Amino acid sequence: MLRPETYEDIVKLALKEDIANGDITTNSTIPDDKQMEGKFVAKQEGIICGLDVMERIFQIIDQTIQMKFMVVDGAQVEKGDIIATISGPAAGILIGERTALNFLQRLCGIATKTHKFARLLHDIDTFIIDTRKTTPGHRMLEKYAVLTGGGKNHRFNLSDGVLIKDNHIASAGSIATAVEAARKKAPHTLKIEVEVESLDQVSQALEAGADIIMLDNMSIEMMEKAVKLIDKKALTEASGNMDQKDIRKVAETGVDFISIGGLTHTITALDISLRLSQ
Repeated sequence: MLRPETYEDIVKLALKEDIANGDITTNSTIPDDKQMEGKFVAKQEGIICGLDVMERIFQIIDQTIQMKFMVVDGAQVEKGDIIATISGPAAGILIGERTALNFLQRLCGIATKTHKFARLLHDIDTFIIDTRKTTPGHRMLEKYAVLTGGGKNHRFNLSDGVLIKDNHIASAGSIATAVEAARKKAPHTLKIEVEVESLDQVSQALEAGADIIMLDNMSIEMMEKAVKLIDKKALTEASGNMDQKDIRKVAETGVDFISIGGLTHTITALDISLRLSQ
């Protein structure tokens, strides 16, 4: 469960963006004392994520709005399942509806996509992980959705670990130079990961003492050779358009992790609707 302070500013900004100077339609058509009840209904199967965020949005609008959850984050729902009920002032519910659904549907979409990949590897010791390819300002929420779907988190930010990529190598001059510099300047508690694109670079990363070697955009055959060459002297991560590949075949090469940017940057929101009644 996420602490409210981790997303409070995000949802307030979203509400400000949507409400602006007021909901003209609701304010002009709905009496202040009108009370309504409603149900959030799944229109397709998927994994639920973001219930607390949704509830907080309505609380910010009107603290008298009440919600009751039929499921918890991480639960799988089928088409037609009731996710939650809501009751209270109709105006407040209508004002918060779109913003609440935007957060809920997107987070459910991320959790659902992650679950589909993780389920493919249920019997293999390879983990699905995310990347920093997240919606600006929403990283904490989106990485929480990955966890909810059964994945694991890579770096949250640039301070979390050393990841030497192609442009770092080009700027430093070589893999060895980059790793040596990182050893001298980075905190000793952080692991050093190196992105490689060839077997020659794998050898260079091993010789330099990399803790993790990222196999970037390699074929299945090259990954197999790389994993054999590394021989558990470092952890291995497969990366590069992984959501377009046969994830199980990638995992069967023996890599420890498969990072998929598409978990957070290319997703389909889960279809959920709010149905109100008198």
